[in-house]
Amino acid sequence: MRLTNFSDYTLRMLMFAASAGHQLFTIEETARAFGVSKAHLNKVANTLTRAGYLVAVRGRSGGLKLGRRPEDIRIGDVIRLTEPDFALVECFATGNQCTITRCCKLSTMLHDALLSFQSTLDRYTLADIALKPTDFLGDTSRA
Repeated sequence: MRLTNFSDYTLRMLMFAASAGHQLFTIEETARAFGVSKAHLNKVANTLTRAGYLVAVRGRSGGLKLGRRPEDIRIGDVIRLTEPDFALVECFATGNQCTITRCCKLSTMLHDALLSFQSTLDRYTLADIALKPTDFLGDTSRA
C-alpha cells in the first residue's frame, strides 16, 4: 500500500505548520522547504483549511497557521481525509467483478491489515511527528 502524494504533502504541510508555532507561514515557504510545487500545496492548504486543520489569514501579511493544537490532530484522521479510498484489492471497491469474492479468504486478511494500519495511525498525533524549524533545511528563512 502506498499513500498518495497528496497525503504525503498534507502531512508535510502540517509538520511545517507545527514547527511555525503561532507564527504565520506561507505556501511559498512550504514549497521551498520541501521542493514541491506551489500548485500542489495550494490544493493541500485548501483541503486542510476546509477541514479546520489550518486557518487562513488573508491580507498583505497573511498566511496560514494551525487551526488546532498538534496534540488534537490525529494522523489517522488526516489520512482518512486525504486518501481517496482504501481499496487494497478489487473486492474492496465498488463495482467488484472478482469471480472468487464469495469464497476468497484474502479479503479478510487484507481487511485486518488495513484496520491495523489505520489503528496505528490513530495512535499518533501531529505533536508526535512535529519537527523544529531548523529541521527544514531547504528553508533558511525560518532558522
